[in-house]
Amino acid sequence: MDSQIIFQLFLAAILGSLIGLEREIKRKGAGLQTYSLVALGACFFTVVALSFAELKIISDPAPIILAIALGTGFLGAGAISHGDRKTEGLTTAAGVWLTAAIGLAVGANFLSLALLGTFLALLILAGLGLIEEKVFKEKEQ
Repeated sequence: MDSQIIFQLFLAAILGSLIGLEREIKRKGAGLQTYSLVALGACFFTVVALSFAELKIISDPAPIILAIALGTGFLGAGAISHGDRKTEGLTTAAGVWLTAAIGLAVGANFLSLALLGTFLALLILAGLGLIEEKVFKEKEQ
């Protein structure tokens, strides 16, 4: 096995775990394990799809990569619940979907893009989350 692929798999798991750690700190349902596995799985599928295309086992890796986005969308949809005039889990669903995209970027060797995506995800989840709590939650009371 190529050391580059091993690095990619570890990096995807680590980037996913960073996002999962933020969700874990906020005590959300999906946390370290979920986000790590989503990023790792997306990276794994991407590496395999690109390798299959390189080996001429398949002619186009795009359908496999598209399946990552669709499959993760279904996974995220399971996190969404509707209650009395309130919908919960949308941020978790979006985070899971983005984490798959980050894993896909690592698998395609777009490492800078994956790092930027992780940074922006953490900025949005942690930074905008604080703003939401301070500005919008106070208005509800």
